[in-house]
Amino acid sequence: MLFGSSGIRQEFSPGLVELALRIGAATADDASTIVVGRDTRMTSELLEHSIVSGMLSAGATVYSCGIAPTPTVAHATGCVDAGCMITASHNPESYNGVKLFNPDGSSFTLRQQAAIEEGLRGTHWKNWDEQGHTFPVDAVDAHRETILDQVSLERPITTVLDCGNGAGSVITPDLLAGAGATVIGLNCNVAGRFARPSEPLEANLPYIGEIVRRREAACAVIHDGDADRMMAFDERGRYIDGDHLLMLFAKYLDRKRVVTTVDASMAIEEVAEVHRTPVGDSFVSEELLSWGDFGGEASG
Repeated sequence: MLFGSSGIRQEFSPGLVELALRIGAATADDASTIVVGRDTRMTSELLEHSIVSGMLSAGATVYSCGIAPTPTVAHATGCVDAGCMITASHNPESYNGVKLFNPDGSSFTLRQQAAIEEGLRGTHWKNWDEQGHTFPVDAVDAHRETILDQVSLERPITTVLDCGNGAGSVITPDLLAGAGATVIGLNCNVAGRFARPSEPLEANLPYIGEIVRRREAACAVIHDGDADRMMAFDERGRYIDGDHLLMLFAKYLDRKRVVTTVDASMAIEEVAEVHRTPVGDSFVSEELLSWGDFGGEASG
């Protein structure tokens, strides 16, 4: 199968450009309106043009977000038939890929992904007078305002933020500042090359703890390349892994039925009843349709 648990990810090649074109056309078979966004990788703009061309050739109307985090694209998909993110998430810069979303923000299921793969074998091109159209949208501003309408800080704090030169750079600094935080930004400029390894593992972030302590910050927030992952440090500069973040969020929100993946720590069962799925956010989302009031992965 081309698709894995988090969409398609592979090292960039001319073949990936052609594949993006065909995926775009196949996606438009069942979706007449589609939101498309991309991360900051050097190949993402090219792949966006390719996949959008496929969608247009199949007659779809495409709303282009430009550079946007994966969660922002998922949020924007609520207004259309499908969403598409060009990203390889936390993988190195030489990789790229495609992730597809349903209108409820969930990732395409294995069945939906299999249907797209089957559709790659067909011909989807419309006549010259049936081609689609593209319109720009500001999905980032809409997402930020939606969050700020629901969240505010109880007191002013100082936060260290490392976006890793990824798509989080276009929303998280303003989001935290809008909520009332003083933000100390690191790698928060959009760049096609990452200043550090994209995955927010403790081993990739040896400098964060010292900055938190020196600046007397309340915490640090760390993103990967498309900002679908978030890890943290506490006020003493100690790394907080995904298992503990999952526990903290469930306890803070008072959620008693949590869906997570099989690789998550047993510790989550100390604060909630737990259902486990295979690794991948699509599995977590699908399980939440029938059970649970909170879900997440320990990967961030």
